Amino acid sequence: MSSKNKAKTPEQIQYEQLQKKHETKRPILKNCIRAFLVGGTICVIGQAITYFYIYFFNFTEQTAGNPTVATMVFLAMLLTGFGVYDRLGQFAGAGSAVPVTGFGNAVISSAIEHRSEGFVTGVGGNIFKLAGSVIIFGVFSAFVVALIKTILIKWGGL
Repeated sequence: MSSKNKAKTPEQIQYEQLQKKHETKRPILKNCIRAFLVGGTICVIGQAITYFYIYFFNFTEQTAGNPTVATMVFLAMLLTGFGVYDRLGQFAGAGSAVPVTGFGNAVISSAIEHRSEGFVTGVGGNIFKLAGSVIIFGVFSAFVVALIKTILIKWGGL
């Protein structure tokens, strides 16, 4: 017996063994491949949208990023509203949540969930419930990076 099982009663040990026996094994490799393929496909679509903005609207590679992100978030919100992105998320897991489209999905999901409470207290009060922490940590990280860069340039002589 391991030292972890010594503090447990025989019933607890028996229950854990029964639980392990009936536990479904997660297909980790299959989930990773799905996430990679779907996330990669989302990124390829984003790259195609970037080229679209560069070719048709005369953006440069540096300036095409903002409209591309806005378009991708809008498409994710639209697909979430139609229920497509949720099914994609169930299939792909992190492959659909990690790209910027996952942010759009998180924002609009909260809005849809709370729409019955009204536009101000429901949608307005809860729209950033899931994505709020992403915004806060993103802004804070940008501040820290800008502060470090400023210190290095001002006092580092770079």
